[in-house]
Amino acid sequence: MQLGTRWPVGGERPPRLPAAVSGAVVAVESELTALGVSTGSWRWTLTWLEGRPIVELDDGTRITYDAHDDTATVRQAETSSADSEEPADD
Repeated sequence: MQLGTRWPVGGERPPRLPAAVSGAVVAVESELTALGVSTGSWRWTLTWLEGRPIVELDDGTRITYDAHDDTATVRQAETSSADSEEPADD
C-alpha cells in the first residue's frame, strides 16, 4: 500500500510522481495563474489506485496516469447541468 499526500498549489510536488503527471500539475497551475484564479488556499491531493497516481485539486480538477503510454490526462471539474436548468412548470 502506498500512502498519498497533499501539497499547496505552487508547492513542491512529491518526488515519486511520474514526470508526465508532474508536468500536468505544472500546466494546470500555469493555466490558473494566467486566468488570475486565486488559489492561495487550494491544495493538491495525491492518492494511489492499483499503483497508479491520481492527483486531484480542491476545485475537482483530476489528473490520472497511463503507465503504458507514460501520459497524464487532465479532467476539469464538471459543473452540474442541474444548476443551470430552469424549474419545470407544474
